[in-house]
Amino acid sequence: MKSLIECVPNISEGRRAEVVAAIRDAALGASRDVLLLDSTSDPDHNRSVFTFLGDGPALVDAMTAMVGAAVDRIDLRTHRGAHPRLGAVDVVPFVPVRGASAADCVRLAKELGARLAERFSLPVFLYEDAATSEERRNLATIRKGEFEGLGEKMADPAWRPDFGPGEPHPTAGATVVGARTFLVAYNINLGTSDKAIADRIAKAIRHIGGGYRYVKAMGVLLEDRKLAQVSINMTNFERTPLHRVFETVRSEAERHGVSIVGSEIVGLVPQGALLAAAEHYLRLEADPGGQVLENKLLDLAFQRNG
Repeated sequence: MKSLIECVPNISEGRRAEVVAAIRDAALGASRDVLLLDSTSDPDHNRSVFTFLGDGPALVDAMTAMVGAAVDRIDLRTHRGAHPRLGAVDVVPFVPVRGASAADCVRLAKELGARLAERFSLPVFLYEDAATSEERRNLATIRKGEFEGLGEKMADPAWRPDFGPGEPHPTAGATVVGARTFLVAYNINLGTSDKAIADRIAKAIRHIGGGYRYVKAMGVLLEDRKLAQVSINMTNFERTPLHRVFETVRSEAERHGVSIVGSEIVGLVPQGALLAAAEHYLRLEADPGGQVLENKLLDLAFQRNG
């Protein structure tokens, strides 16, 4: 591969394992040059997140096939879940990893958007680095109103899609495609079933509520576990590290007489995010990155093969 690009599509299905598998396999079957690094499904959110790695052309082919499989199998008219969603394939971000730039990923986003609109009559909005206006940079702004409010939203000329028809796909809604840096999806579970507490904590930490600049958050009820969750997207873990958000959530939860019972990372996370937490909690006096055994072994392997 001349370049390495990560692609992290989110689909609106997390309960029917056979549907998730068929959509995943459609992507992998479209190109032998695409690798699946991770797959996570959540029945409460009713959502699955895939992490693929490849070069530009291979990823565009894989995502086209994946969207086609999802459009055939997901009907948002009957879809229910805790996570907001606009489309059967809700969002498809491209992330530069090695030998690729943000501009390369913007080009891929536009290429994929045009192809999805042409092949599936699917409205496509561009976001983050690929956004065509500042109002469309934020995914939450595009997604506001969700599938149920999409028809009314798109009737406004200000919300014409960047590609495709001027009305939603009847069962698949619309898809948001873009280019961005690494995002850490991080959820913190609280020892309560009171979603209102999670809502208040989410408001306190997210940027739009006056919290951290690089944090998006919402409260979710995990019905199967009877737990309230603070569901977080961290858009720059270097500027706002995981441990800082965790400690703030713990402090806010204690104000409500609630404890943290656990947390989870959805999908993949850059090693630096975890090492920063280790450095903080262990009070390390130097950056631990150079002391990670696996890193040393990888460096040695590259040196011998290079």
